[in-house]
Amino acid sequence: MIIIKKRLKSIKLKDIEITDKFWRRYTDLVPNVILPYQWEILNDRIGEAEPSYCLRNYKIAAGEEKGQHSGVVFIDTDVTKWLEAVAFSLETKPDSKLEKNADEVIDLLGRAQQSDGYLNTYYTIAEPEKRWSNLTEGHELYCAGHLIEAAVAYYDATGKDKLLVIAKRFADLICIVFGTGEGMLKGYPGHQEIELALVKLYNTTGCKRYLDLAMYFINERGKVPNYFLMEIKKDNHKFIFDEFKDYDPVYSQSHIPPRLQTTAEGHAVRALYMYSAMADLAFEYDDRELLKACMMLWENIVTKRMYLTGSIGSSAVLERFTTDYDLPNDVNYSETCASIGLAMFGSRMSRIKCDASYFDVVERVLYNTVLAGIALKGDTYFYVNPLEVWPENCKEHTSKAHIKPVRQKWFNVACCPTNIARTLASLGKYIFSLDEDSLYLNLFIENKSNIKIKGVNITTKLLTSFLYDGKSTFIFNASKSVKFGINIRIPQYVKSYSIMVNGEKVDKSPLKNGYLELLSNWKGENRIEIAFEIKAEFVAAHPEVRADAGKVALVKGPIVYCLEEKDNGKNLSSIIVNPDTPLQECFDPDLFGGTMAVKFTAKKITDEGWGNELYRLAKFTTVPIELKAVPYCFWGNRGKNEMLVWLKASI
Repeated sequence: MIIIKKRLKSIKLKDIEITDKFWRRYTDLVPNVILPYQWEILNDRIGEAEPSYCLRNYKIAAGEEKGQHSGVVFIDTDVTKWLEAVAFSLETKPDSKLEKNADEVIDLLGRAQQSDGYLNTYYTIAEPEKRWSNLTEGHELYCAGHLIEAAVAYYDATGKDKLLVIAKRFADLICIVFGTGEGMLKGYPGHQEIELALVKLYNTTGCKRYLDLAMYFINERGKVPNYFLMEIKKDNHKFIFDEFKDYDPVYSQSHIPPRLQTTAEGHAVRALYMYSAMADLAFEYDDRELLKACMMLWENIVTKRMYLTGSIGSSAVLERFTTDYDLPNDVNYSETCASIGLAMFGSRMSRIKCDASYFDVVERVLYNTVLAGIALKGDTYFYVNPLEVWPENCKEHTSKAHIKPVRQKWFNVACCPTNIARTLASLGKYIFSLDEDSLYLNLFIENKSNIKIKGVNITTKLLTSFLYDGKSTFIFNASKSVKFGINIRIPQYVKSYSIMVNGEKVDKSPLKNGYLELLSNWKGENRIEIAFEIKAEFVAAHPEVRADAGKVALVKGPIVYCLEEKDNGKNLSSIIVNPDTPLQECFDPDLFGGTMAVKFTAKKITDEGWGNELYRLAKFTTVPIELKAVPYCFWGNRGKNEMLVWLKASI
């Protein structure tokens, strides 16, 4: 029987400061580079980048400029996700200029909002008479969801409620439009997002109709007849996207009710946003059936449909899941947003179940795919995250047209850059979990924090070099004596470990769902020293992962490594490695601002004797080669070059 006892909480961003050298290279970029750059993009002031049109659309909707709606139908979310990232950043680090820009945008949104609370620039400008008529493709509810999330975050960060009032007015309208009552629409989002946003709005306002509407959207989905199929069969239906002319409800996870789904199907981002909402609602309603569905979906993803880097969604056609073990490396989609959704889902599940194993995946996602999605300079992005790149064959009008060998300044569909911004800005929410009498350490990211347990103020400092030598030190000071548990996540990749508390070695008790609990009556300053054995090693994939059969990949803890042409020459796919070869870990202070590289020897097949022959009798000539592997998250920061994660193994 599944029991939902409680839900752990995260620490408020204002109460935690990230000091980690590895992560500061990214988090410091948020207020200093990423948000200002995206502000210029939203204002269409970077000429060589894809135009945004976002703020211009809002001005047209507000009647302040003349013109037609430009950009994709869901372009509004670039603005609202930027606002949410700004909110998280302001909560951590006040910035009067950034706040002023955000307030001006919020004022503009208020002026663009219609008298009944409706706010969507596409339908206001282009097709005002067709509101809610194309839920399959129109993204109205998706856009509303990101507006609500931004409003809640901005209210939490600044105490200003102007955007929250705007969001509530829109949500109130949606509450009377959708439902089972007479005259109400019995539809649901074509792109899930508003469900999880409505839970946040409920938690902020205490207004239960928002929570009930979120549950309605989940419960209505997948019923027969399918709402989307009925909608697109109407005589006056006009398709926005050509690929929807042969619509399959599996794409939007509307083929069967969500609580009956056991495998991750369809568009990966849609799926993970829905699963995140399902987890939220399972807790809020103590819905064991819904939680069981979440557990089964999670299990299917992480054991059969997830890449080593934590990326998901293997097909570039419709950006979707396909089938178990279908994980190609050179044509996969692996959208950055999908991995962010996986981190959102995993953190929710961990806090509901008090289970550290979910954070093993969240950690992998954050250290690999999320960081690969943005350049170290903070001004270019990957939308797609392959595990093998040969730049010369990434050509337009081919099966690899979606693969970009270099990061882009922007995209005409730019969900990923703003999603990365809000994820990096809210990184502090992932590090700890907390309840009334316990603290859980999830991620070993150096930080300082202020925590309150049982009414007692506790200041903490986590010092860590665990990416390099596996060591961390957790120092905390309780203002007065208080009994509580400190639960340290022991990652699954750790071979062995030791714990010292105030200079004394701790006898390791059995783990509780992946956490080692240290329960004591704590007072004054205390010091917990953590030593993990983490070594670079080769790993293999399940034999049914056809793309990786007979291959190995290099990992160290949460970090996946890759080879780049810059260090190892061209034609990386001709390399053959012995999995037992010694691995030399070496810290390079000049590489990517300082990182651990891994060196090893292998063999490389040469073209000796081939001449102009394309095929010949099988006879291979190899030469020894010294290789240098670097973290996957850093690839592509030194110009266009080949990249490879999975290497042929000599078996």
